[in-house]
Order: sequence, then C-alpha cells, then structure tokens
Amino acid sequence: MTIWAIVPVKPLRLGKSRLRNTLPDQERALLNERFLEQTLETLKKTRTIAQTLVVSRDPAALAIAREFGAKTVLEDGSPNLNAALTRATIVLRGYATRGVLVLPADLPLLRVEDVEEMTEALPPAPAVVIAPDRHNEGTNGLLVSPGLAISYQFGAGSFANHCLQAKEKGATLKIVHNPRIALDLDTPADLLLFRAALEKFSD
Repeated sequence: MTIWAIVPVKPLRLGKSRLRNTLPDQERALLNERFLEQTLETLKKTRTIAQTLVVSRDPAALAIAREFGAKTVLEDGSPNLNAALTRATIVLRGYATRGVLVLPADLPLLRVEDVEEMTEALPPAPAVVIAPDRHNEGTNGLLVSPGLAISYQFGAGSFANHCLQAKEKGATLKIVHNPRIALDLDTPADLLLFRAALEKFSD
C-alpha cells in the first residue's frame, strides 16, 4: 500500500490574482510555473510518495506535470476544488493506495523533509494528518488514509472543518505545524514573508 500525492493547479495565467497589483500578469504566470515545478520535483524526490497526480483545467500545467513523470487529470465542468479532488481520489482507488496527500502548488518553501514529516506522522487507518496555514485557518497539507475517509472541505475555515470531519468520522487526527508548509503565497503580505524567509531557511 502506497501514498499518492494530489496537486490541484489553477490555470497558470490566472493563479495568484490577489497579487495582480504587485506583480504583472506575465511575472505571476512564471511564478506559478516555477512553484509547480518545484512542488513536483520535491514530491518526486520524496521516498514516501509513490506517485503524484496533478489535477488542472490548464493543459500547460498538465504538460509540465507529465515532464516530471506525474499522472494527470483534466478538470472539466465548473471549477470546484473539492469536487475535483474527490474525483481524483476516486481515480486513485485503482492503485491500492494507503493514503492520499493533497498539497497545493504554491508552497514556495516546501522541502522533501516537510512532506516526509507529514507522511511519517500518519497513524493506522482511518487517520487524517493536517498541516494548517500560518493563520491556522486554511489547510496547506491534508493526508487522508484511506482516501475519502473524510470529505474535502477546502475553502474558508478549511482547517477547522477538516478537523471536525475527522472527529465525526472517528479517524485519528494528527496536526503538523510546519513553518514551511504554513507559508502559501496568496497575498502581498505572503510575498514579503516569502522573500524574508528565503534567507532564514537557506541554511
């Protein structure tokens, strides 16, 4: 039984819209592309991740994923992250996965050891491991064993909602407070923290 990672990716030219007044469109697209490549490379190097599945409605993002040996699913219909993740997790049932790790593609400080910290924290199923964002409001990493042991609740207040789901379903819950996973890049304030953290975490 193995652990697969699912990486949902917004269209590269549309992601990071809240940085529109800070970065021009082309620079934001390049930033999204670079972060996706970095995430895929990190997951590829992580010994506890058997394979990565990228879900996107952007053919360019899926092409990048295939360059890193990842599987791909083309998202169709109205954009809905939780529905897309559910469909992707159903696809993985055919691979006898032990668990499914959902990671966004905008964790610029992510390292192999951060992913391993989450996978190594996984208790016997049913279990949920959550890494919250720096505000303890969003979910920046979600490991579920088995897949669909809880329903995906990404969106406002997802950290609390995922914790509640785990308790309601009787799954063992582990919280991983990791400063690199906690920093996603959505706002100008996040961008400033990212630039400051590059030097801090360079050692």
